[in-house]
Amino acid sequence: HRAVCDCFLVFWQSQISVLQNRIEQLEQLLEENHEIISHIKDSVLELTANAEGPPAMLPYYTVNGSWVVPPEPRPSFFSVSPQDCQFALGGRGQKPELQMLTVSEELPFDNVDGGVWRQGFDISYDPHDWDAEDLQVFVVPHSHNDPGWIKTFDKYYTEQTQHILNSMVSKLQEDPRRRFLWAEVSFFAKWWDNISAQKRAAVRRLVGNGQLEIATGGWVMPDEANSHYFALIDQLIEGHQWLERNLGATPRSGWAVDPFGYSSTMPYLLRRANLTSMLIQRVHYAIKKHFAATHSLEFMWRQTWDSDSSTDIFCHMMPFYSYDVPHTCGPDPKICCQFDFKRLPGGRINCPWKVPPRAITEANVAERAALLLDQYRKKSRLFRSNVLLVPLGDDFRYDKPQEWDAQFFNYQRLFDFFNSRPNLHVQAQFGTLSDYFDALYKRTGVEPGARPPGFPVLSGDFFSYADREDHYWTGYYTSRPFYKSLDRVLEAHLRGAEVLYSLAAAHARHSGLAGRYPLSDFTLLTEARRTLGLFQHHDAIAGTAKEAVVVDYGVRLLRSLVNLKQVIIHAAHYLVLGDKETYHFDPEAPFLQVDDTRLSHDALPERTVIQLDSSPRFVVLFNPLEQERFSMVSLLVNSPRVRVLSEEGQPLAVQISAHWSSATEVVPDVYQVSVPVRLPALGLGVLQLQLGLDGHRTLPSSVRVYLHGRQLSVSRHEAFPLRVIDSGSSDFALSNRYMQVWFSGLTGLLKSIRRVDEEQEQQVDMEFLVYGTRTSKDKSGAYLFLPDGEAKPYVPKEPPVLHVTEGPFFSEVVAYYEHVHQVVRLYNLPGVEGLSLDISSLVDIRDYVNKELALRIHTDIDSQGAAPTVSEEAPAPGQLLSHASHAPHTAHCPGPGCL
Repeated sequence: HRAVCDCFLVFWQSQISVLQNRIEQLEQLLEENHEIISHIKDSVLELTANAEGPPAMLPYYTVNGSWVVPPEPRPSFFSVSPQDCQFALGGRGQKPELQMLTVSEELPFDNVDGGVWRQGFDISYDPHDWDAEDLQVFVVPHSHNDPGWIKTFDKYYTEQTQHILNSMVSKLQEDPRRRFLWAEVSFFAKWWDNISAQKRAAVRRLVGNGQLEIATGGWVMPDEANSHYFALIDQLIEGHQWLERNLGATPRSGWAVDPFGYSSTMPYLLRRANLTSMLIQRVHYAIKKHFAATHSLEFMWRQTWDSDSSTDIFCHMMPFYSYDVPHTCGPDPKICCQFDFKRLPGGRINCPWKVPPRAITEANVAERAALLLDQYRKKSRLFRSNVLLVPLGDDFRYDKPQEWDAQFFNYQRLFDFFNSRPNLHVQAQFGTLSDYFDALYKRTGVEPGARPPGFPVLSGDFFSYADREDHYWTGYYTSRPFYKSLDRVLEAHLRGAEVLYSLAAAHARHSGLAGRYPLSDFTLLTEARRTLGLFQHHDAIAGTAKEAVVVDYGVRLLRSLVNLKQVIIHAAHYLVLGDKETYHFDPEAPFLQVDDTRLSHDALPERTVIQLDSSPRFVVLFNPLEQERFSMVSLLVNSPRVRVLSEEGQPLAVQISAHWSSATEVVPDVYQVSVPVRLPALGLGVLQLQLGLDGHRTLPSSVRVYLHGRQLSVSRHEAFPLRVIDSGSSDFALSNRYMQVWFSGLTGLLKSIRRVDEEQEQQVDMEFLVYGTRTSKDKSGAYLFLPDGEAKPYVPKEPPVLHVTEGPFFSEVVAYYEHVHQVVRLYNLPGVEGLSLDISSLVDIRDYVNKELALRIHTDIDSQGAAPTVSEEAPAPGQLLSHASHAPHTAHCPGPGCL
């Protein structure tokens, strides 16, 4: 019994000891919580005592080691009911017969040799097929002028384009039956500025009588894969307004023969711009073959979400390999080339098929006409109507008077022969694109733009494009990514500058101060708009121009960016003044400075470091969006002792961080201060920066640096907690109120994401890969993606150095690789920013010649075929791929049917 009692006593004493420890822990937690609550109360009282309005959003540090930001009293975004997104279901309009995702899944992409029409098939017809209704042929002379490609925009204009347009005026006036098609308003506007009033009047007459048509009417013929819709609309408006002001012309038809694939956004924009018809050319050869076989080359193009056909636009798809003359009269390029009279013997170019053209004479016209008519009839069998479109042109054609004469004289003799023989049942003439569409609508008995009976409805897009074999034009998706980024920077500044200028100029005029305000800034806006428009050209933003041309584009972009910043400075200066009477414009002494500068067109921006001293410094912020924003603003200052106040003088909580120049070096005397700011729609805000320390609100970031065994010296600063971890490979997580994000301890790359209101974790596994390029004649480049096989893992010489920064308003992981510097940032903010990840990569692979670096993201999200994916193998659920490559070596999707 005694032994039993002793054991029981020991057990009981042990339990008491455990309870006492727990009570002590609870008392400690209560004390800490009491301190936190007291701290919050003191802060609230201090804020309400010193400033009007609601208290600043002040984060606090919890006992489990994480920052908490109190919720705002007002919502940053509103929830959307799932029913609100179902407007496209059960629509009243006819469902499309052709959906491009389905078409791409069903086609074999087998690339069978079709004979003379290599990517097609033999075409047969009965000569009596046109007995009841004549074949009506419209031959459309055109000249495709790239605003920069092999030569710069100005050099093309000087050496070729101006001569084309000058000859156009004289040659079209020689015969009213002649027609010509033009598309690039940028070139046309430059030419217009350099011609006489007499020649301008002649041009207006040619437009008025239908001999000259300006198709599409955009500043350029834009790329449709890389351009943002804002810039697409902007260049379209710029071209249309120019045409209205100078020619009184309104475009009716779209002409896009050279973009490398087609987006479904463009037909939507053209239809909304009141165009009724359009033409496209560069579509995957297997799709062209399929559409030709099913008589679907002309269709009503409808948006996938359209329920009432209001977005429909009639579209013509050219059936053959190219838009040059050998591939436009019919299926046999050897024959069609004989009717390109620029290639007559003695000229600079000839026919690759070794059969040259012959001038049309009385002696040979019957034989020549029969040969050409056979091609016309075969091509006509691919379409549903007996109206035929035959483009007659190529790049920079008609730059010499002799070519105009050769084409017009010889074709007119052929037309006269056709039209004088009713037994041939063909009527042929020169025409414009709209002439063709008008005749088709008339033949099918519908109003222009309406759906002809029996013609299919299509939805979807035409990416990716291949012109032969496995030559997928997807390299240009990522070619010269630096300039693709600069395009977006200019676009954003243009939007901001236009809004600010409009507000300031309107106020100045209304207040009688227009004489003081630099209204001449409108010229800078116009120049920038045209520069942005020029860069949407399908050889500019695509990255497919020659190096000297790219430099020319870059210089233009930078010049416009600098000018826009001046417009923004002038407007913001005027608008922030309480007393507008004190406004004084002095271009030599600007009132404001810009937030960053670029030393050259190919340089990364350098952020301005705000120098703090005894006097307060003010920062003006602008929200160019038409909705209120709650966002993080990050500034560079020269001291970690900084206080930030709102426009009303209310102290704000900020996160202060070190500014790193490399994986291990901190920039001396430069610090990043980050503050959440709410800005009204299209509104300005002002922050006041003071030198001084506010221990309650100036909150330092903490940093962990993982060296992975590398012997490196890491900079330290007393203001920021820093832990250097020599080795360690455990995965780690960052979190905010909405989500938890896991990273690989070895690579620093994303692994998974879990929203706090969901149990399931979503895989988002990143990895870097390397593609080699083929050693054959055809290599990957600015246009094509032709890898030498499957991608291999990217293996750096040394493991990456990782920075894990944690703070009250944002946390981030930075992975420093040999060729890539990647940042993944998670904002600890309420609203949209807290629900998203900010991912950026800085890439330098100049020593990666003939290689391509790719970032692949594996997910377990199953789209169930609802959206296309991109991968290096056959498309698989949840794989995404992006590339960053050495200048000419870029790309995307290589496989048949890959979208």
